[in-house]
Amino acid sequence: MSTPLEDYALIGDTHTAALVSKTGSIDWLCLPRFDSGACFAALLGDESHGRWLLTPAGGVKEVRRRYRGDTLVLETEFHTEGGVVRILDCMPHREHRPDLLRIVEGVEGRVPMRLQLIIRFDYGMTIPWVREFDQRFWAIAGPNGLVLDTPVHLRGEGLTTVAEFEVAQGDRVPFVLSWYPSHEAPPAPRDAFEALSQTEETWTDWSARLKPTTEWRDATIRSLVTLKALTYQPTGGIVAAPTTSLPEQLGGVRNWDYRYCWLRDATFTLYSLLVAGYKDEAKSWREWLLRAVAGEASKLQIMYGAAGERWLNEVEIGWLPGYEDSAPVRVGNAAVDQFQLDVYGEVLDSLHEARRQGLKEESNDWQLQHQILDFLESHWEEPDEGLWEIRGDRRHVTHSMIMAWVAFDRAVKAVEEFPLDGDVDKWRSVRDEIHREVCREGFDADRNAFTQYYGAKQLDASLLLAPLVGFLPPTDERIKGTITAIEEELSVDGFVMRYSEDREDIDGLPKGEGAFLACSFWLVDCLGLIGREKDARTLFDRLLGIRNDVGLLSEEYDVEHHRLVGNFPQAFSHVALANSAHNLSAAGVSRIRGDNKPPSDGVTQGPGEP
Repeated sequence: MSTPLEDYALIGDTHTAALVSKTGSIDWLCLPRFDSGACFAALLGDESHGRWLLTPAGGVKEVRRRYRGDTLVLETEFHTEGGVVRILDCMPHREHRPDLLRIVEGVEGRVPMRLQLIIRFDYGMTIPWVREFDQRFWAIAGPNGLVLDTPVHLRGEGLTTVAEFEVAQGDRVPFVLSWYPSHEAPPAPRDAFEALSQTEETWTDWSARLKPTTEWRDATIRSLVTLKALTYQPTGGIVAAPTTSLPEQLGGVRNWDYRYCWLRDATFTLYSLLVAGYKDEAKSWREWLLRAVAGEASKLQIMYGAAGERWLNEVEIGWLPGYEDSAPVRVGNAAVDQFQLDVYGEVLDSLHEARRQGLKEESNDWQLQHQILDFLESHWEEPDEGLWEIRGDRRHVTHSMIMAWVAFDRAVKAVEEFPLDGDVDKWRSVRDEIHREVCREGFDADRNAFTQYYGAKQLDASLLLAPLVGFLPPTDERIKGTITAIEEELSVDGFVMRYSEDREDIDGLPKGEGAFLACSFWLVDCLGLIGREKDARTLFDRLLGIRNDVGLLSEEYDVEHHRLVGNFPQAFSHVALANSAHNLSAAGVSRIRGDNKPPSDGVTQGPGEP
């Protein structure tokens, strides 16, 4: 059995991140950045694929862990028969190269400890050449070098590095693992205790900037710290998750690489950062977005690398068995080549939200948006793969069409509200045409609900976004009907599935996955919008309750087995949590993006009327 995702905590340096289990094992780490090859890949296999274990040598009676305050410094206490020992784990903010810091502290009594370091570059494939020189342990293979600094005596054993040592009350034993390009000299040893202090101070200062706008302050700040940890600091891009191929269905094939930046996350991310007071991070994310999409509008992709890379070729790694034998393990993501109409609306929406929040816009930025609108004007009627990146047939996905409406709606508002130029009459005409078509083709009058795609009967949780983006007001009976239908038909034990799996050809994949957590938070928002505040808060509290002991969420939740599934931790889930906390709080100034006015296209608001 693989270690449950609930047993992992995240540490990172805003370039990459590691997952640390309750046993003291670091089972996932890619160096030097999020999408580099993993040197510890036990998460997707076993210890032979690389890990760093640091744990008591004897039995453990109890494990307690927490983050130190509002930081990303992890503190794990092991209670044993002989005493209590504490391990501090973090990745200090970089000076030149990435460092992984571990400090063992004696709290009570005397505790024997053991270390096992198994370095396997290239996702568990490559065994490095390891040697000791000048009281440092070096591991080199191909372009990668690692050096470990510690006062503990290490030795080789069966292609691994091991050690035994003992800590007494008051002892502090440091370990610093540093990466460097193998053709260069290794970095000088880093002072572990100074680096720990600086890391804790940096995170504390960052968290102190949070505006206290919600009664769920602790949950919000933990989600925002996680979001910050998933930021690639050099560019401002935010990866969806630090992991690849953690399954949405245990033992299944729904295993994707999420170490990239999705455009559709932009609006949600900008909103959560801005309302929390993190304007600099929002500005960096917006600038990353503009650089990534620059160029020919027809070549716009749904995702990019952390630095804006466009080539994300998907390959399968056959030597890794996968988390709980969920194969294949994939690196890269073939969905990068899909046509997903909704991203055009999300890009225009995010840039309009940034504009409204006072982020400075250059003239070239507006010209880029003109090009996107020109392309969308002649392509919005085409079928697409949609929000869920289906690997089946393209369809006229209703949510995609709604987001095409958003693109033109935000363009109209940009000219109406700001000193920007554009053919507003044409944009308004296209916007209104899309609105009429969606209400005619994407709405089932018999069910009084919008459906997954034109002519379909099944529902889709993405339609919970319709009132949140201002497509129709929450008072509209069609919106109320859609929310009610999704709550009744797509909710399992209160958690929301993306869509019904009654038909196998919907996404081109076998049936079976967990409830999608972002969708569940969208339902929270919608329940609040239609006046069901008590129900919204009840569901929100349930969602908070499935976070692990250090406040982290994955992409989905397996309702049957009560387990987190999917890539972990997931930025989209934490963004949705922060947004729902804001929207439910008394300080929530606006729950609808755009504005709260009904559409100006003359569409009636009776149920089923186009």
